[in-house]
Amino acid sequence: MPIVSMFLGGVNFSQWYITLPQWFGQKLDEGGNPVANTLNYGSFLSAVINFLILALVVFWLVKFLNKLMEMGHKKKEEAPAPPPEPSNEEKLLAEIRDLLKNQ
Repeated sequence: MPIVSMFLGGVNFSQWYITLPQWFGQKLDEGGNPVANTLNYGSFLSAVINFLILALVVFWLVKFLNKLMEMGHKKKEEAPAPPPEPSNEEKLLAEIRDLLKNQ
């Protein structure tokens, strides 16, 4: 668990476990010696912490990249496009309008 160990000074959660009662039989190792039933919640806890740290880093990275892209789009939008030239129909209609006003 290198990520959490860097921040917490070498704490290893994978060693944390709860010994369960042997209600449903006893497990034996290869030598025939009884083995304690354990619930290793430390491994789960370390996986959750690693996931949260990684998710936070990815979130910050995506947020930073989105801000950079937004700044790039603002620079492109600063130069306004020139107004479009009127079409031939609009020019002709404007001439007709001006002639009718003069009459």
